[in-house]
Amino acid sequence: MGSKTPNDHRQGPNGSPTKPAIAAINPPKSDAASGLLEGMLEGQDEDGDDDDDDKTGAGLKSDDQPSNTDTKKKRKRNKSKKKKGTGAQQTIPPRVALADLFHNQPYPEGQIVEYAVKDDNLERTTAEELRQISVMSNMDDDFLNDYRKAAEVHRQVRQHAQTLAKPGVSMTLLAQEIEDGVRALTGHQGIEPGDALKAGMGFPTGLCLNNVGAHWTPNPGGKDVILQYDDVLKVDFGVHVSGRIVDSAFTVAFNPVYDNLLAAPKAATNAGLKEAGIDARIDHISEVIQEVMESYEVELNGKTIPVKSVKNITGHNILRYKIHGSKQVPFIKTRTNHIMEEGDVFAIETFGTTGKAYLRDDVGVYGYGRNENARATGLHHASAKSLLKTIDENFGTLVFSRRYLEHLGAKNYHLGMRSLVQAGVVDCYGPLVDVPGSYVAQFEHTILLRPNCKEIISRGDDY
Repeated sequence: MGSKTPNDHRQGPNGSPTKPAIAAINPPKSDAASGLLEGMLEGQDEDGDDDDDDKTGAGLKSDDQPSNTDTKKKRKRNKSKKKKGTGAQQTIPPRVALADLFHNQPYPEGQIVEYAVKDDNLERTTAEELRQISVMSNMDDDFLNDYRKAAEVHRQVRQHAQTLAKPGVSMTLLAQEIEDGVRALTGHQGIEPGDALKAGMGFPTGLCLNNVGAHWTPNPGGKDVILQYDDVLKVDFGVHVSGRIVDSAFTVAFNPVYDNLLAAPKAATNAGLKEAGIDARIDHISEVIQEVMESYEVELNGKTIPVKSVKNITGHNILRYKIHGSKQVPFIKTRTNHIMEEGDVFAIETFGTTGKAYLRDDVGVYGYGRNENARATGLHHASAKSLLKTIDENFGTLVFSRRYLEHLGAKNYHLGMRSLVQAGVVDCYGPLVDVPGSYVAQFEHTILLRPNCKEIISRGDDY
């Protein structure tokens, strides 16, 4: 989920020579390792045979029946198979909670990348050593377990979403499948008061087509949008467990003319992930991202068009229950003295476009977010007070959509929401678009800057 660049943030173009794109992927996992086997049931072997098939004729004596010795041997083999079984398997669509799949076993790690040793960073001052101890205590087992669970939910849900994101699918159906999957796998349906704060959606599901760069989602009662063959679709959704948000996005397109458009932000995001780390300068990361992004071009309607880095939205750090922190990672060369630090969690994302590379606000509502610094005094409408209580109980500072409100059973909330927005108690977010006729693509991963390594927590076999 992209963060908008402040209006007074000065940036300049990058004129340095281009570099080849840098890609980093995990070695592929088997279907069994990822917990995604269709049709496998507990108590069945890989051939689909039940372990207890040999029991049906065990008590019969006949020349055609196996001897007791053979039966015992078969039972012994089947018993050993049961020991190797992994228990419950994920369904398609994914609806089995991860707690039932892993049975108190650790969740999978993300991609672990060791830090490169720098000559100017071999010594730590006492203050930095104390800070490291503090960071290590914050990044404890619970922290990593929550993040890895959220990341595994994201991987399994997006794998299903990729099978659905085909021409002819409606955006409402795709969003609902993503959200139903996240709620089922986290084990929190988000209906009872406070349940959505324990685990669930980290922000509204973004399903942005073509020149819509970010922050569009289908709303209840709106005209449904159907995915077409020539569309470029960006799928951006977040999963949180105990407020630890995994933010990851990908782009799909069916017409091969867009291949380079998708390759550009994918390579640029991987380049940003490679450069990220403790004490990494954000201005250097931004320069590398732009250099890789703008080394690509795409041919549309017989015209060669350079892929540009979007100027006025950025990657960002993530705080607990807050998708956007105060640190930003632009996609173009910029001047800043900000650095990445131990314990930071960053959403490294990039947007490439064939348009003007400047996204403007469009009409419509993407979602809402509680302004934690605004006081609720002075609200006159009872509907506004009631709605604010619902927001505080179920979302806190998490961004939410109209669809999430109606999932809770909220009705007739529009007047109350208008009052909250006008009072500044709730912020309203709309879609961000480039010029008509342009196309925008996006890729994104969440990275944990652990004291001894960086963990690309959302990395999967797909991207």
